Amino acid sequence: MTVSKSNNNNGKSNNGKSSIISAINSKVILDSITKMDPRYLAKNNPVMFTVELGFLVVLFAAIFPNVSETFVTQNQIFYIEAAIILILTVWFATFSESLSEAQARARVDSLKKLEKEVTARKLEHGKEVVVKSSQLKPGDEVKVYAGEYIPRDGLVVSGVTFIDESMMTGESNPVFKEKDDHVLGGTIVTTDSIVVEITAEAGKSYLDEMVGLIENATRPKTQNEIALTILLAGLSLIFITVIGTLLFSAYFLGYNTDIATLVALLVALMPTTIGGLLPAIGVAGITRLGRDNIVAKSGKGIEAAGDCDILILDKTGTITEGSRSAIEFIPMAKYTEEDVGQAAYAASIQDNTHEGKSIVDLSEERKHLPPMLEKMISARPIEFTAETRVSGIEFIPSKVVKLDKDDEEELRNLAKTVTSQQEADSSTLENLEDVIDRSSHGKIHDMLLDMEKNSFTNPVKILKGSVDVIIELAKSNPSLNTAELKWKAQEVAKKGETPLAVAINDEVIGLVVLKDNLKENIRQKLDEVHAAGITTIMITGDNQVTAQVIAREANVNQVMAAAKPTDKLQRVLEEQQKGHIVGMVGDGTNDAPALAKADIGLAMNSGTAAAKEAANMVDLDSDPSKILKVVKLGKQLLMTRGAITTFSIANDAAKYFAILPSMFADDNPKLGALNIMQLNGIETAILSTLIFNALIIPALIPLSLRGIKFKAEQTQQLFVRNILIYGLGGAALPFVAIKAIDMLLSTFMG
Repeated sequence: MTVSKSNNNNGKSNNGKSSIISAINSKVILDSITKMDPRYLAKNNPVMFTVELGFLVVLFAAIFPNVSETFVTQNQIFYIEAAIILILTVWFATFSESLSEAQARARVDSLKKLEKEVTARKLEHGKEVVVKSSQLKPGDEVKVYAGEYIPRDGLVVSGVTFIDESMMTGESNPVFKEKDDHVLGGTIVTTDSIVVEITAEAGKSYLDEMVGLIENATRPKTQNEIALTILLAGLSLIFITVIGTLLFSAYFLGYNTDIATLVALLVALMPTTIGGLLPAIGVAGITRLGRDNIVAKSGKGIEAAGDCDILILDKTGTITEGSRSAIEFIPMAKYTEEDVGQAAYAASIQDNTHEGKSIVDLSEERKHLPPMLEKMISARPIEFTAETRVSGIEFIPSKVVKLDKDDEEELRNLAKTVTSQQEADSSTLENLEDVIDRSSHGKIHDMLLDMEKNSFTNPVKILKGSVDVIIELAKSNPSLNTAELKWKAQEVAKKGETPLAVAINDEVIGLVVLKDNLKENIRQKLDEVHAAGITTIMITGDNQVTAQVIAREANVNQVMAAAKPTDKLQRVLEEQQKGHIVGMVGDGTNDAPALAKADIGLAMNSGTAAAKEAANMVDLDSDPSKILKVVKLGKQLLMTRGAITTFSIANDAAKYFAILPSMFADDNPKLGALNIMQLNGIETAILSTLIFNALIIPALIPLSLRGIKFKAEQTQQLFVRNILIYGLGGAALPFVAIKAIDMLLSTFMG
């Protein structure tokens, strides 16, 4: 396990200038120089490759000025200055890429700093023994005091504390932890002390998995990047052809042409700004996802997120908190609330889910404890599945006998053992003994006794689950009042709560009401998504009425209720066939086909290997609502790329007014009218243009790394805003900047 004594806020990645300054080191500079290799630039950045070729041509003219007096008309110092500016332009571009990659590596480096071995206070027979963290095994208990690092992933056995998890999750506020809560190795206990049971083997902790996922993730170019790179390469060839043609045309027309001036014009014509910053924008997008603990396995998902117009969301855990709790028992006409509570307790006694435990807790709280506990403890559990949508128990066939005192004592011991395993409190034991000692029994007890006598031929099942499924299972019972059950279930669903029907064999006893709250700010987040032109679809296994209530509260556009796992894949296919770009989340093996098919597939780190393998992104924190962050970042990435492209093309206009008059004004005085900036001479005009062209790249690096601020608005509004800010701004800025640089150069060159 690795740790380093660092500031508690190190886990939060900084934006802007502070992150840039911290990332600049010798490795970044060396890497940026290495990327200036012409072979690398020819493959990855054709615009900068062309600029580098221009540098070599001008440098040749500076070294060998007498080779061609026709095209080398200025003094040697001018060519040296021009060559230096050109090579700096290339270096600024490679530096921006190296800097963005360094920020991406910083996430892994900061996590790896946690891998230094630390000492741990292992508890042996109640005493603290100091050992190395690598010696700990699953099941060992360690005591951790305030200010110390948790040596490895585990569960809190005793104590309460606040833990700084910023190095892992990026969350700066300490998180409250108590008994049974999961803690991560490498995080810091900030208050009090706790005893932790180690659950992870060495090399298999959350940290190890996080580092492995990040290191194995790749960032191939997205389709948009590839298309833009091809476009820039094509433009480079076109502009080279134009300049070559201009060179010979001017020569035959008798105009004096200078090689440095032609190279400057070429550099001005090409969109060097976007060419220099395009790689940095893509890498920075991956880095910004990493700050939210989302590993992008490729650039495909992020790019698709920018064009996403359909977002498929699961209800539980994404739109709602995902921890539904029992709040009420509703009986059928011939039963009581106690009857429902007892039957629900029996159906949930072996259910370790949050819902199951909440039902048991509510039954105990209202003292609706069932009889025949010995049968329920030894019964065969019926596990919930997405297909069956029911869970409960089935009694093992046996002969029912009346309990004597010895049997009661044995039952007490058995109840104590089971209760200890389930970590119930002492009050539960007293309640269980009360149940055994009761002389009178309710309707549920009598029903179970009658059924148990015939259990060899007719197994006894106590089930809870979907109302529709329970009705189908109980349809053979002529006394079933389907209308009453559906009406009561509908009344529950109208309030946005979830009804679970409880039945003993084909006898429906009543309903358990579960309540699940919306996630904090989920409506606001979905409103932002809608404002960006994205349609949201909620898929849930709940009935239509409940689903519609939740959808209205969260402002979801469309609902797909009573859905099975295969319905997710089918819905993805249907939307894609309509031409939509689809995003979705999932964590199970049955989600894998839909995750693989969706354009944006976000898998939970807590999910199955199949889901993580199929998706193109993995959320290390297993928070399904982060799909909204992915969509927003995808939009932001496209906005950033579009804004800088607009700026790059717009600021080229000013360069024509700087260079063309300088090239031909002596031979054709009428072209002097184009010198609207009133630049002082050919040398200062060329150098001013090249300096501006070079400096604008590092000036825009912070914007490339940070990204354009996302605003939820329609495409037309976004287009107009981009034109006004980056179009008009990009056209006006060079006029001011080139003139200012020209004045400075004129002063110094005198």
